[in-house]
Amino acid sequence: MPLALTVNGEVRLSNAGPMTPLLDILREEFQLTGAKPVCREGFCGACMVLRDGRPILSCLTPAGLVEGSDICTIEGLSPGGTLTPLQDALESHDAVQCGMCFPGMVITLTHALRRTHDLTDAEVRQALVGNICRCTGYERIVAAALAIAAAHGPEAARDG
Repeated sequence: MPLALTVNGEVRLSNAGPMTPLLDILREEFQLTGAKPVCREGFCGACMVLRDGRPILSCLTPAGLVEGSDICTIEGLSPGGTLTPLQDALESHDAVQCGMCFPGMVITLTHALRRTHDLTDAEVRQALVGNICRCTGYERIVAAALAIAAAHGPEAARDG
């Protein structure tokens, strides 16, 4: 029996088994390649997606556990390619390096901004604990998140 997964607002069917990692279904069946298969052990955060508004590691999450949940990928945050204010801020602060970790960071920061619109430096850094970037010292990422939170408040984390 196929799994019915709601991804980016659309119900999609997968013939994968219920123990198949969600990441594999997103990338291989649904062609949503924003979540990255970097460590496949839950350490790096590059595979982060939102499940019912909360970040999860899609590489460790069996697809059968998310059936009936609302899954939002990085592609779902920016339908039609329109960047969110957070994504614009990351770009304008020149925070994007190689791009492998950034989908997960955007997902994590989107969640943090939805919870607390008046983020502090310490809160941004704490939110990013599960996201590893090997290219940067995080300073521009933190600066972008703080700038967008201050400038846009709740609008900073809107869905596209």
